[in-house]
Amino acid sequence: QVQLVESGGGLVQAGGSLRLSCAASGRAFSTYAAGWFRQAPGKEREFLGGIIRGGGSTYYADSVKGRFTISRDNTRNMVYLQMDSLKPEDTAVYYCAVDQSLHQLVIVNPESWGQGTQVTVSS
Repeated sequence: QVQLVESGGGLVQAGGSLRLSCAASGRAFSTYAAGWFRQAPGKEREFLGGIIRGGGSTYYADSVKGRFTISRDNTRNMVYLQMDSLKPEDTAVYYCAVDQSLHQLVIVNPESWGQGTQVTVSS
């Protein structure tokens, strides 16, 4: 199984940017699709976007399309989430996850989760 550790969260003003990182270890990371999610207090965990194994294609939820960008570096076992034009409603705990199937990421049922990193956007 793949172990995941997120980093890069913090406090940012509305309109600002943050880049989250997710470091993977364990089984062959390059064989997994990867995704980013978030969970705000009192809300369900939400799929934000995913990237296929080779990194050639990405998919985004409408709520973040055009503002968030997912990328990966399989040589370093890393996945990134670049977040621009942040809004107060983006405040949440952000998680990365992996699965052999992108579909499992989309339905928020991945094989492995990270522990999450807090992002707070002030108005």
